[in-house]
Amino acid sequence: EGKQKHTEGHNFTKKAFPVLSVEYDHVKIPFETSLWVLLASLMKLGFHLIPRLSSIVPESCLLIVVGLLVGGLIKLAREEVPPVLDSKLFFLCLLPPIILDAGYFLPIRPFMENLGTILIFAVIGTLWNAFFIGGLLYGICQISNSELVTIGILPCLLFGSIISAVDPVAVLAVFEEIHINELLHILVFGESLLNDAVTVVLYHLFEEFSVDGSVTVLDGILGVISFLVVALGGVLFGAIYGFLAAFTSRFTSHTRVIEPLFAFLYSYMAYLSAEVFHLSGIMALIACGAVMR
Repeated sequence: EGKQKHTEGHNFTKKAFPVLSVEYDHVKIPFETSLWVLLASLMKLGFHLIPRLSSIVPESCLLIVVGLLVGGLIKLAREEVPPVLDSKLFFLCLLPPIILDAGYFLPIRPFMENLGTILIFAVIGTLWNAFFIGGLLYGICQISNSELVTIGILPCLLFGSIISAVDPVAVLAVFEEIHINELLHILVFGESLLNDAVTVVLYHLFEEFSVDGSVTVLDGILGVISFLVVALGGVLFGAIYGFLAAFTSRFTSHTRVIEPLFAFLYSYMAYLSAEVFHLSGIMALIACGAVMR
């Protein structure tokens, strides 16, 4: 028996040391993310290297088309469903740097001079858009001879509040390329920044009304108060963190390398703090960037 065990031990084959191994799953997500960012950067570089292309197709439209083509190729090449963009990833990681850039480089003087007009477009325009779309959708549901007749006015208004906020990214990109009038640019840009508070309040308001099933005058008054709290509360959080960032920067004269880190962290904390209390994080970022500047 001992001899048999000794023989089995001699028959054991030692595995050869791997000279080269492949483990793509370990780096799959960061590799594909970096590859996607590299592709977008190369497309942006090629867009500016071809002057005739920029005069025909706007840059943002070209990037959208490239994204659709790449997404279609990925879907055709893979049997499983491709990964989708998580809403938390977008709102907590991708959106804050974009809004911070817009708020930090916001032209303060033209913005304040036209604040009244901007508020008319952002508040009254968004309210009109939401109620008009919701009412029109409800009317279409009532005149149709289908199951859509059972849909009430509140779900229609909820849908209208979702799509009422206009985000003119492509329009602003074209404005910058053709150097449009500064007044028109600041009106469109300012409205796109401030309509966030209106949309957030409308969505939560109609969502609560849809659950309760009844609307009173007191609910409408509380909705108006909620709009003011969401907008002004976000601005307050942004201003506080902006002043803290400005105060901290007074002591960084010998360590300039960490100043961008403070600017990003304070603004990001303003955004997160506003989101904790269901305030407008976008308003907080805009106010923080403007105060830091």
